[in-house]
This record gives sequence, C-alpha cells and structure tokens, in this order.
Amino acid sequence: MDILERCRSWTAEHLRQTGRDCYYRAIGDTFDGTEVEFGGRRVIMAATHDYLGLSADPRVRAAAAEAVGRFGTSLGGSRAVSGSLELHEELESALAVFLGQEAAVVLPSGFQANLMLAPLLGPDDLVFGDFSNHVSLDEAVNLGQAEQRKFLHGNVEHLGELLHAADGSAGKVILTDGIFSVDGDICDLPGIMELASAHGARVVVDSSHDLGVLGPTGAGVGEHFGLRPDIVTSALSKSLASVGGVIAGPAEVIHYLRFHSRTALFTAAASPANVAAALAALRILQAEPQRRARVLDLAERLHNGLRALGYTTGASVTPVVPVLVRGRERCLRMWRQLEAAGVFTAPMTYPGVRAGQEVLRVTLTAGHTDGQLERVLAAFEWAGRKEGVIAPSASQGYAPVRIVRPAASADAAAVASGG
Repeated sequence: MDILERCRSWTAEHLRQTGRDCYYRAIGDTFDGTEVEFGGRRVIMAATHDYLGLSADPRVRAAAAEAVGRFGTSLGGSRAVSGSLELHEELESALAVFLGQEAAVVLPSGFQANLMLAPLLGPDDLVFGDFSNHVSLDEAVNLGQAEQRKFLHGNVEHLGELLHAADGSAGKVILTDGIFSVDGDICDLPGIMELASAHGARVVVDSSHDLGVLGPTGAGVGEHFGLRPDIVTSALSKSLASVGGVIAGPAEVIHYLRFHSRTALFTAAASPANVAAALAALRILQAEPQRRARVLDLAERLHNGLRALGYTTGASVTPVVPVLVRGRERCLRMWRQLEAAGVFTAPMTYPGVRAGQEVLRVTLTAGHTDGQLERVLAAFEWAGRKEGVIAPSASQGYAPVRIVRPAASADAAAVASGG
C-alpha cells in the first residue's frame, strides 16, 4: 500500500467539514502580547501561555536582538560539537539555581527536554504516569522502551496501588505535570513524593506551566509545596517568553544525559536569541513578583466571571482556565462565535481531551488590562447564549474559585485544592 494514500482525503474541504480548520490558523501581527491581527481584524489573544506577558517586554526583545547581533541567528551545530556558548551555560546555571537543582541543560524545545529523559527509562524499568500528562512525557517513555502504567488523573491512591503491585526489583519513576496544561489543576506532589519514598521511586515533574506561576519566587510546584523532585523539566516558551526547554537535576544525572541522550547529541543548539530572551525573562521574573500577582488576580476574576455566567471551569485554580463546552461541534462553533466577538481562544477536542469533555482553554497574561478581561467575559456571555451553552439569564449562584497563591508549605495542599 502507498503510505501517502491515507493523506488523499485531507483536503481543505475535509478540514472545513470536520472543523479542523480552527487549527493552524495564521496570525498576521501581534500587539503588546495581548492582541493579535487575525482574519483581518484585531482580536484579544486569550490562548497564550506567555503568563507573565514578557514576550513583548522591551528588555526581553532587546536581549534577543543583541544576541543575534553578537552571535548570529544559528550556531550551525550541536552543543556537543560547535554549538555551546557561554551564554547557554549562564542560562543553565541560573535555571539550576532557580529550580533548586545542581545542574541543568537547555534544549531547543520543551518537547526535546522531556525526550532527554529516555536514557533513564530503559526496558527493565517501570514508569508510573498520570493519565493527563503532556504527550512529550509519554513519548520519552516510548523512546526509552520502559513499561508505563498509567494512574488515574490526580489519584494518588491509584498510584499507590500500582506501586504496591510492581516488581520490587525494577527501577521506578513517577512522571507528572506540575500544572496540567488542559485541566489547569495542580499535581498532588506531597502525596506523590511520599509514595515515591515508600517504594524507592524517583519523581520527575514537568513544570512548563507552573514555572513562573507557583511558589513564593515563581520556581514552580516544588517550591509551592516546599519539596524538591528528583528531576524537573520545563519549556521556556511559557513564563520565560522564549522557545526551548530545560531539564534540571543532580549534576551526575545531567552529565550522563548530555552524553547518552540522542535528543541532546543530535540536534542543533538552541539559538542565541532564544537563550538570551529566556535569560532576560528569568531575571525579570525574579525581580518583578508583581507580574505573578497580576496574572493570578486576572485568572481569579476570569474564573469567577465565567462561573457567574453559568460556565464550568473544572478543578483549575490556576491561570489555565478550561471552559467546559461538551460536544465537538458545539465547542468548535463556540470558538468561531468568540472569534467573531473579538476573542481568540484554544478549542480542545479529542484526542487532546476525552470525547464529551471538550473545553475552550482560556489564558490571560499579566499584560492584559481590566478592560480586555471585561471584553472576554462579554464575548463569552454573547456566544454562550447564542449557542445555548449557558442560560439566557445570569446564574443565580456559583461556587467561587480561590486562585492558588504563594503559601507556606504546611498550607499548600489546602490552597492547591481550592480549600
């Protein structure tokens, strides 16, 4: 059979009929990181993970431009051969300290940072992964050829059952997101690490969505709970306003992975512009905690404004706001209605979520204004009533969301659960 035959039906008409024309839509221009030109109109961007609003910061842009002027646009080789700069090492050192780890290595993407785990996940090892983990963690397991046993999302009791039933001689690793990218909830890191200690397992946390958001200094879910996972990974494309990824952990582990991970050995180095942008963003993140406070304030108001209209935003207590719109076709129609009303959101349908659990993922940044927040809520009110997702009149009552805030470790579990 011709392997290309399966592609024949994927025409523009097929994409339109199946609603997939909502994806891969080109943006013409951006304005201060909060609005974009889309379809010839200026709309509010409410589907970005630039949580601290730093991608448009003049200092971050200047750092990237300066790096291009000094080093060019590409280094033309892998880090192992000709692509290592002192700039890479400066960012790696800063991230290791920030994340409370001994060492770190920077990759060209967050996906690659997670794939770098593969040499630790061999055929004789057992991996225990949350059902809602980012797909890049699953791909790392596949690449390493370990056996993965999935535990129910956020269910440490089920995780404990799986660990109890596991071969005691096998190497064991627990993989989890810090903040889950669709549901917006926070992993039960204390429960996970307690089980890991009892069963001789290591813990790896992908902090892509919690770095810059959780913890007294923004160092992520580990700092939020006052705990240190064995290994932390993260994309640099969220709060650090760049493109790339990082993996941080004990020095000997990072050195081992540098020489054994194909992800690191056989890819071109992260570009100087991206590395410089991430380093500048990290410094601003640490120096300006008001940005984190601002995005959390906006998120709480967004959650509660949507709930007051009659929407459900799930278990999220973070800036990731999943608005439940059951039914694939209805979810995609809502996306179009919101776009018509001047708001760009992210439709999440199968296989990104289970069928019947479709959501519009909405995120605001520290750069969005109060006026833009009100426009987003007004658009959801109009579109929701037009599509029959919410009632014609305002909700009579709702359970308010208490957004996650920096807290002492003893109180962190209650805060994370919205208690």
